Amino acid sequence: MKILYFSRNYTPHDFRFLNSLSKTDHEIFYLKLEAAERQTEDRPVPENVRQVLWTGGRREFRWSDLPRLVFDFCRIVREINPDLVHAGPIQTCAFIAVLSGFRPILTKSWGYDLIWDAERNGWMKRITRYVLRRSACFIGDSNVIREKAIAYGMEPGRIVLFPWGVNIQRFHPGRNKVGGKAQADPKSSIARRKSLTLFCSRAWEPIYGVDVLAEAFVKVAGSNPRVNLILLGGGSQGTKIRQILTSGGVMDRVHFGGQVGQRDLPRWYHMADIYISPSHVDGTSISLLEGLACGLPCLVSDIPGNREWIEEGVNGWLFKDGDVNDLAERILAAGKNRKSFKKIGEAARKTAEDRADWSRNFGKLLEAYTVIAREQ
Repeated sequence: MKILYFSRNYTPHDFRFLNSLSKTDHEIFYLKLEAAERQTEDRPVPENVRQVLWTGGRREFRWSDLPRLVFDFCRIVREINPDLVHAGPIQTCAFIAVLSGFRPILTKSWGYDLIWDAERNGWMKRITRYVLRRSACFIGDSNVIREKAIAYGMEPGRIVLFPWGVNIQRFHPGRNKVGGKAQADPKSSIARRKSLTLFCSRAWEPIYGVDVLAEAFVKVAGSNPRVNLILLGGGSQGTKIRQILTSGGVMDRVHFGGQVGQRDLPRWYHMADIYISPSHVDGTSISLLEGLACGLPCLVSDIPGNREWIEEGVNGWLFKDGDVNDLAERILAAGKNRKSFKKIGEAARKTAEDRADWSRNFGKLLEAYTVIAREQ
């Protein structure tokens, strides 16, 4: 089939989908809605994927652009004549595809579009319902996303659920062990410390709660001088997060790794003892799956998406969403029980092997394509 893959921008998640699709017999076209403010994927668009140039993809999406974007999208589908449009997030890419009149459309949720965006106001709720009721198929990555989709009018029988997963060969517990901990880059000052190292790779945006982690770390550092923190990425809350850490007097115990490419990312997990995700909104978090695959005990916010992956005390722990004190207490408690890390890390890795292997999970997307094709 000819597949038009329409996404908000170009992220590691888009690369994962496009790279796998490029190795199938389908003919893949890629359309990008926005120009990213912060580049998160440094690998080029896969060779067998044709990137389509159009009026979009040059700046951030604005509602005033909607008529122009829909008009040009109609031109694109006339020229390509795809058998299927694979589009998401719901309220932008999938909405434009639906407004064009093209069918069939496979709508892909990005998690935040149903958990966060759809609840922002009545307008977004109406768009969400409008799109899902006109979608031939819906794909999501967690039960919480499935339940939300049904609530907005998606037929349960047209929902395909699978965790997007990770490359569990690339994200692994580390081949060399030193004292039960993966041997990291010897040049890294963090790696050399005989300490408890916390790691977070979430974007510095309000929905991901990195400011909560920063406040909790200040409290932890006041009680335990041997705890350190690695933060990757960046975002709109950069100034706030640095102010919290500076005023708390802990900047010398935080390592800012900046934006890290996918090829280098596993090495950063290997420097850590605990992976932390303080997110307020998630379906299935890919960074959580990366942490599990790397055999790290994972301490994450107690939200529905995370509860589908973390079993308390087995492969990690949960803390009250947004609760700085509870997060700090859980970090300190974990630090006093480091003998359990090996067993918890092994359970984490097994969770990833059993449920988060992208090479296996991807097949469910192809099955969805096949079902749609048979109905046309």
